Amino acid sequence: MATYNSTRRKLAIATWSAPQAGVIYGQLGIDMSAALLHIEKLRAESGLKISITHLVGKAVALGLRAAPGLNGRIHLGKFIAFDSVDFSYLVALEEGGDLGKVKIESADETSVIEIAQQLADAAAKLRAGKNDDFNKSKPLLRLLPTWLLRPIAKITGWLAGSLGARIGFLGVEPFPFGACCVTSVGMFGIEVGYAPHTPWARTPMLITICQIKDQVVALDGEAVVRPILTITATIDHRFIDGFAGGKFAKTVRRVLEDPQLLDA
Repeated sequence: MATYNSTRRKLAIATWSAPQAGVIYGQLGIDMSAALLHIEKLRAESGLKISITHLVGKAVALGLRAAPGLNGRIHLGKFIAFDSVDFSYLVALEEGGDLGKVKIESADETSVIEIAQQLADAAAKLRAGKNDDFNKSKPLLRLLPTWLLRPIAKITGWLAGSLGARIGFLGVEPFPFGACCVTSVGMFGIEVGYAPHTPWARTPMLITICQIKDQVVALDGEAVVRPILTITATIDHRFIDGFAGGKFAKTVRRVLEDPQLLDA
């Protein structure tokens, strides 16, 4: 029963509403031939279980730097840029029954190996129940009815995500998710999927890492088989238009297809 009545599900139910705002959906298919070799190199260098998730996270950070209109917040009707490029990974807990988040700060200046180490350490604390901030929020989420949780989540999201307030008794830090949430579903065999916007998280963008599949592509006029990764994006239209979105997408594609650029 815990899987079906988790705090994550309760919060999702309490804050759900029909779509009302402009959203951009985008999809990239990226040749990961070089990236997969790069992963093996980084694993040998670090001894860590480097994965596609870590490379995509760094690529997203570089994309946010290239398209700064995505790296900020809306406050009182005005865009305010963040001082650093931060994003968050969503981490599955309790065998998928709950979700936690790991925020990577100054990610554009952090190496792939450092990102992998930070994510591994923070995810281990979450799964062991040793993340104090995450633990502070759970009792209140379990106690409150969903009808009361909706306005509280909205107010909390505005205070932390718009004003940058720290809400200590709930374990909520300023701008808790950064400018983007990154989640991976490829390991579940999902070929294409889009993450829904979460109003209280107040992130301009959500990135979903889907499955890598061998596909036939044209290369120098010939049909060849390459491992193609699908990445999807759900973007708040208030932050960027197609031009800026294109800059973000081009940067992500360029650094993943030439992974030496990730830590250049």
